Amino acid sequence: MDSILPQLLTGLTGASSLFLVASGLTIIFGVTRIVNFSHGSLTMLGAYIGWTILTHLPRDPTWFILGVLATALVTAAIGAALELTVLRRIYRAPELFQLLATFGVVLVLQDVTLRLWGPVELPLPRPRWMRGFVEIADNRFPFYDLILIAVGPVVLGLLWLLMNRTRWGTLVRAATLDRDMVAALGVNQRTIFTTVFALGAGLAGLGGALSLPNSSANLGIDLSVITDAFVVVVVGGLGSLGGAFLASLLIGILQAFGIVLVPKITLVLVFLVMAVVLIFRPNGLLGRAQTEAREAIVAAPVVRPAPPALRLLGLAALLVAVAAPFLVGEYTLIVLTDALVAILFATSLHFMMGPGGMASFGHAAWFGIGAYVAGLLLQWLSAPMPVGLLAAPAAAGIVAAVFGWFVVRLSGVYLSMLTLAFAQIVWAIAFQWVDVTGGDNGLLGLVRPAWAADARAFYWLALVLSVGVALLLRRALYAPYGYALRAARDSTARARSIGLDVTGLRIAAIVVAGSACGLAGALFSYGKGSIFPTYITISHSVEALLMVLLGGLQTMAGPIIGAIIYTGLADILVRSTDLWRLVLGAVIVFLVIAFPEGIAGAVRRLWLRGREA
Repeated sequence: MDSILPQLLTGLTGASSLFLVASGLTIIFGVTRIVNFSHGSLTMLGAYIGWTILTHLPRDPTWFILGVLATALVTAAIGAALELTVLRRIYRAPELFQLLATFGVVLVLQDVTLRLWGPVELPLPRPRWMRGFVEIADNRFPFYDLILIAVGPVVLGLLWLLMNRTRWGTLVRAATLDRDMVAALGVNQRTIFTTVFALGAGLAGLGGALSLPNSSANLGIDLSVITDAFVVVVVGGLGSLGGAFLASLLIGILQAFGIVLVPKITLVLVFLVMAVVLIFRPNGLLGRAQTEAREAIVAAPVVRPAPPALRLLGLAALLVAVAAPFLVGEYTLIVLTDALVAILFATSLHFMMGPGGMASFGHAAWFGIGAYVAGLLLQWLSAPMPVGLLAAPAAAGIVAAVFGWFVVRLSGVYLSMLTLAFAQIVWAIAFQWVDVTGGDNGLLGLVRPAWAADARAFYWLALVLSVGVALLLRRALYAPYGYALRAARDSTARARSIGLDVTGLRIAAIVVAGSACGLAGALFSYGKGSIFPTYITISHSVEALLMVLLGGLQTMAGPIIGAIIYTGLADILVRSTDLWRLVLGAVIVFLVIAFPEGIAGAVRRLWLRGREA
């Protein structure tokens, strides 16, 4: 009992802090249906703004409460401004493009925060009243942590009253269930969306400010917080406040005891919980089943082959790519090789996202599996590079087949988050299995054979593999299998009614995508001569999403164009300015607003319009 009670209270403290952030995220998603990746950035801003306000106020409890509330109001105002200037323009865009825009906002806010507060962590000194302890069953427990434990249920109660005992709350709940009906009744949805986003942002800021006494304001808050918050929202059930609170309790307590009982799985414990819950409860603990309308088309069907003129343009681009080693320097050739690997990475994700309708937030898992298989074969067995390039996609495909058996039962955000959970598990294995993977030190000294040691020879190898795989994927999509896969995406019920094996089609898509991505990972590891767990991080998976969405889901050329643009733009900006995240984020937001169907999708639309004219 002496050891259980402190861990239980620690878990409740973490659960309360987690709920403050996750409650705002679940309210925003419930009404706007936006997967708001920038919610973690709002929490980070809350921490920095809270630090600025609280360090200029007297240190007594009353002023602390006022400072925290002021932080929540300022963050709410920032959230409202974000909704008015960016998100309001993209509500009619596909959900994944909305996620892309919010990720652009993450990049912008990170550089803005860095410019305003600097790179150094900013701790908040605890006044005397915060440093006190309370005796509970002969155990000393921090007084401030007990306050945090109480804040979570209080906020839940206030939100329940707001949602169930006010006219605004009634409208919000109605908009959550049926936005079109609310609009038909003459309710101004824009005002609802803005106020909902402001409330969610305010809760994120509140969570950031209240975390200061136990941590510090730092630039890593955004991605670390948003990951855990997404897990809570998905485990609880999308749009369910009660579910978010229940999931926060579950995860907070399991983390508190897990770090003592099984410390080696602490890094992935929340994702293991999410995976188990989604396998047995596909809509979360208290979530409602998604309607087919929410699961339906995420992209226009990829049916028509490119017209002859565009084929000739593609052939010309391929000839230029073949001649590139004779036209550019060594550094540019390395960047072009990276772009070819990115094309493999993006086209493999597009295969399951566009025609398959299965968005992945953890596609880097297959990339990492392919990279490590190739590297370990070289280090342990001195296997030649061709063997590694064959074994990597085979291993990734086998693991994808096992994983696909679980994931195809889900849809929408639930499916995407299960892919994220799997990627985090793979990352944790790579990070902690030091004897095999090298851990954080990685695998070094992967030497290419003599025939591929030259940068030009390796570039041509990457060109052959990337173009070859892209053409094979294209052929599959225009084969009967591709049409059947798109049918299963557009209407699961109709596809099954005509005898299609929807489950088999989707598992096959995941296997093909995983295998192609594993090849990209192996090629990248040979090119760099090393492998690190960062290959499997969330940020790497998001890069694949960026490439696919920037190019567009509607055409096979979309991921290719997106990969080239993203790789080139990122390289130019990193070498040109310290504010490369701000510029890149602003460009991403602009492209989403200007081309909600992606760059290739916009070109396709203009081309078809020109032909009709």
